Amino acid sequence: MFETLSDRLTSVFSSLRAKGRLSEADIDATCREIRIALLEADVALPVVRAFVAQVKERARGAEVSQALNPAQQVVKIVNDELIEILGGETRRLRLAKTPPTVVMLAGLQGSGKTTLAGKLARWLRDQGHAPLLVAADLQRPNAVQQLAVMGERAEVAVFAPEPGNGVGDPVDVARRSIEHAKRQQHDVVIIDTAGRLGIDAELMRQAADIRDAVTPDEILFVVDAMIGQDAVTTAQAFMEGVGFDGVVLTKLDGDARGGAALSVRHITGRPIMFASTGEKLADFDAFHPDRMASRILDMGDVLTLIEQAQKTFDEEQAAKMAGKLTSGDGFTLDDFLEQMAMVQKMGPIKNLLGMMPGMGQMRDQLNQIDDRDLDRVAAIIRSMTPAERTDPKIINGSRRARIARGSGVSVTEVSSLVVRFFEAQKMMKRVAGGMGLPGMPGGGARKSAKAQKKAKKGRRVSGDPRKAALGKKPQGGGESGIPAPKVPGAGKLPPGLQLPPGFDPSKLKLPGQN
Repeated sequence: MFETLSDRLTSVFSSLRAKGRLSEADIDATCREIRIALLEADVALPVVRAFVAQVKERARGAEVSQALNPAQQVVKIVNDELIEILGGETRRLRLAKTPPTVVMLAGLQGSGKTTLAGKLARWLRDQGHAPLLVAADLQRPNAVQQLAVMGERAEVAVFAPEPGNGVGDPVDVARRSIEHAKRQQHDVVIIDTAGRLGIDAELMRQAADIRDAVTPDEILFVVDAMIGQDAVTTAQAFMEGVGFDGVVLTKLDGDARGGAALSVRHITGRPIMFASTGEKLADFDAFHPDRMASRILDMGDVLTLIEQAQKTFDEEQAAKMAGKLTSGDGFTLDDFLEQMAMVQKMGPIKNLLGMMPGMGQMRDQLNQIDDRDLDRVAAIIRSMTPAERTDPKIINGSRRARIARGSGVSVTEVSSLVVRFFEAQKMMKRVAGGMGLPGMPGGGARKSAKAQKKAKKGRRVSGDPRKAALGKKPQGGGESGIPAPKVPGAGKLPPGLQLPPGFDPSKLKLPGQN
């Protein structure tokens, strides 16, 4: 969604980093480029003016002029201001002291309210709540049926006493849903209301009547992030006519510029609370201003990546797999297939890699990634016998031909997978052995048999007497490496005289010893 804005800001900061000091002209040029980038991203003009003025004021202050790296300080200022314009802190859903908590969804037709209701219900269910979906959109054709399908997919109960399609009173349905939720022990009620193609008196009157009938704890304004400046106009109209507590952005996975969505919070003063980033029910989460600002500035979103991994991977299973990876032994194609399935559960590979810092500069390569390649790899592995998965070394030419026929790929693709797997095994063993580097786990601790044999023989003595003398160990108490002068008879006993067994010279009391 914010690719255009991200690319422009990244190019601006890359030119800044090449400068050790920033002049007044550099700051003006940078702010001008930031202004152009925001306007091209469809951010509202009042928001652009306020944003650029704040950045320019802070860039001219002491925090930049006295910084060791002024360019990095300017990047930090822009990051801070982006976080502020996006809401500052993550706004959590307010829960009622006495259940049920009533959440009312409002917005124009086509903004994705019904789909979002199912996503929100599933998200709340995963948080340990027992939500209830209420079909109060009785005007749009098949809206009630659509909500019923969303509830079934999200495994959430749906209250739909009226058939819809123009039949029934939405205010009465909303009022009755509260009593139904209390009887059925639901602690959250999500009311899906009707929308219109545009702002009109009928839409505002019905939304206000539902609001007055159920007194919701949260009114969420659902806005399509792709509609441009109309998002700001619609938000202002709803704010004046009905009022709302938070904003939910939908279709953030689209290719529109999306800057108008950033303007809603600044114009209305209401925070962005949730964001929908795809068509699946799982493509939904709380909106984190700091993480979104990091994505826009191509700093990645590692925290979200970690959270997704924690939701997907089982801790015991992950620890067991980590042991196999670090040891390099026992890692089979079955393990590889299992790991690949877990990664696919986290979402598209392109999205996962896009959360890593600096990946904005590799967008063309990311766009070429096709998740169907992983499906082909999975088909190849599943076409193997259990013995072949455990020990791929037994896969010969005839076996590869059979596997290729079973998975619908070429023999070359099967061979390539087997070769890459062996290379990965070698790499894991090298990492487990410390890569042969001193100080690394396993590094420098082992010596080959040849090296050990050579160490037993000792160093080779040079044929040059002078070098040989320097290479010998000190004798007779000499510390310089030069042998002590020889004294005739020194260290020898007279002929025929032998020391008794077990004799310890240190026990002798010689004159001068205490």
